[in-house]
Amino acid sequence: MTRVFSGARPTGRQHVGNYLGAIQNYVRLQAEHQCIYCVVDVHALTTLEDTAALRDNTREMVLDWLAAGLDPERSIIFVQSHVPEVMTLHTLLGMVTPLGWLTRVTTFKEKVREVVRRTEENEDALLLDERVNYGLLGYPVLMTADIILYKADVVPVGEDQIPHLELAREIVRRFNRLFGPTFPEPQHRLTSFPRILGLDGVQKMSKSLNNHIELAATPEEIGKRVRTAVTDPQRRYRTDPGRPEVCNVYALHHFYTPERLDEIGHRCRSADVGCVECKQILAEQMAQALTPFRERRADFASRPGYVEEVLREGQRRAQAIARETIAEVRERMGLP
Repeated sequence: MTRVFSGARPTGRQHVGNYLGAIQNYVRLQAEHQCIYCVVDVHALTTLEDTAALRDNTREMVLDWLAAGLDPERSIIFVQSHVPEVMTLHTLLGMVTPLGWLTRVTTFKEKVREVVRRTEENEDALLLDERVNYGLLGYPVLMTADIILYKADVVPVGEDQIPHLELAREIVRRFNRLFGPTFPEPQHRLTSFPRILGLDGVQKMSKSLNNHIELAATPEEIGKRVRTAVTDPQRRYRTDPGRPEVCNVYALHHFYTPERLDEIGHRCRSADVGCVECKQILAEQMAQALTPFRERRADFASRPGYVEEVLREGQRRAQAIARETIAEVRERMGLP
């Protein structure tokens, strides 16, 4: 059976963009493959300055995963740092990964500018900033360790992660060439869903930008958030014909009111429906669609120690695989 691996940073309660862009794909994959899903808390430390909420955010995110349909009987769900073998493999892979491979990754330079919050062209000055840590540079190596520790065949990723996965494949090829065939080359699987814009209609949906709608939001909260959504900027008056193809609210109708999509699009273009009413329809349908999710989440949250038990069992299953891999790696590398 094909083995799938994916990891996500512990960002707390998940939002609609997380679900449409990744989580529903996770759920679908577990029906056909052996899936391993990891909360990558160590990865989060590369840019996280305040770790006070890290544990709570991990629990909240796993609650959302479970409520969305991830099944701990079919998938291995665990926390990255709970299986320390990944740090061992990260170190060993670092010994065979050329520095130049890491510095040429375009996403590294982009992340440096994001962390430092400066845009000047002097790359040396940016790299010497104390906020740029080794973890940021070595991020792809740790990501590689995450994947190949469990000998995953497939990694569902967004387009922005493809350079990292290609680097992971290069590291695998180099290791296998130096020490003999040990790891499969992981293949990417792109999600079939488009980039989900936030309520601002400009940026990707994100908690940090406060342009999101949480999966666990109440109907009242959903209605309040949707009412703030930016629509067609050229539709200034209720009587103006709309352009649903550029409207972010209409984009969300694709997912939550697909059976009425043509009708809503036609009424928008003919000014038969205004933005306020269009938002109201979306909010009601979204609240209805998320009702089963909220109920499952409340049930899981009411069980004392349930999430912790899921993660302990996931750790046990993941670590059984990890220990076998590390033993094989040590033997291949001639370590006593």
